[in-house]
Amino acid sequence: MITEAIVIEALKRVKDRDLNKNIIDTGGLRELKVKEGNVSLKIALAQTGTPEQMEVQQEIVNVIKGEGATSVGLRFEELTNEELQKLGGLNELAFNGPQILAPNSKTIFIAVMSGKGGVGKSTVSVNLATTLARLGKNVGIIDADIYGFSVPDMMGIEERPKVIANRIYPVERFGVKVISMGIFVEDNGPVIWRGPMLGKILNQFLTEVEWGELDYLVLDLPPGTGDVALDVHTMLPHSKEILVTTPHATTAFVAARAGTMAIKTHHEILGVVENMAYFESGVTGEKEYVFGKGGGKRLTEELKTDLLGQIPLGHPEVNEEDFARSIYSEDHPIGKIYEQISKRVIEKTRG
Repeated sequence: MITEAIVIEALKRVKDRDLNKNIIDTGGLRELKVKEGNVSLKIALAQTGTPEQMEVQQEIVNVIKGEGATSVGLRFEELTNEELQKLGGLNELAFNGPQILAPNSKTIFIAVMSGKGGVGKSTVSVNLATTLARLGKNVGIIDADIYGFSVPDMMGIEERPKVIANRIYPVERFGVKVISMGIFVEDNGPVIWRGPMLGKILNQFLTEVEWGELDYLVLDLPPGTGDVALDVHTMLPHSKEILVTTPHATTAFVAARAGTMAIKTHHEILGVVENMAYFESGVTGEKEYVFGKGGGKRLTEELKTDLLGQIPLGHPEVNEEDFARSIYSEDHPIGKIYEQISKRVIEKTRG
């Protein structure tokens, strides 16, 4: 049975990459609880929100589970300046290592936004990305909803990115390069981070990932106008925006705030996607407007932009052998709508 003593001994095998010392010797073990095989840890590192932290996170989970733990819960914080000075400072390689370039200058950044959750923003993001790839474009997607990540599950991703020599190599699925906090989190665990750390991890996703040559990088933002959305607008001054809403008037009203923020920060709004626009009967073909009508149109009028498409209620046909719960095939009726939306995006961005 796993005990605190066993955990401590196991952690002596895990090094803080920036200090080249194990996390027990650095004083990095802040909290340790063991209960019925479940281990909860709070770890301090020299730097957080980096690829090295992700390496450490995976290694800790592996070594602790290797000692018999049922589950491992992790929280991180940074060592204080005083502690770092006593330890001899940061390893210079942490600062002087190879510089990783963000996607090349021809890459077009598309931020998919919504005013509130539950409108299908992530579904639009993953289908836009996969459809652009299907149309021959080199595409990446960042799941920038650090707390509410869902892209890996939607795309049926189970493998983890490789971290080699400070470079993160994204997972590729349906021809799209994918990076998400969800790929690094064990057993769908919660991410318990403060605001500044979110900015760091987003910056790492943009600059420390080996994206290669991309035509488009889609960012699935968290709903609303919080820290991450503001960080994206600061880091990517030339990103294009797509707003996702439903036909409901209140949803469109809230989405207008996100659109207004984009305009005030001098970003271009490509258009609006109205999700859950209607339900079409498979028997009669009759359309029922379950959530009302007109939300998308009103939003386009307020923001002086275009309605890129209206997506009905529905779900893709799931292939159990190639599972991806939210990706529509090109011959699915809704998949054909996404194709038209994607062609409009290409037309508006590539001329």
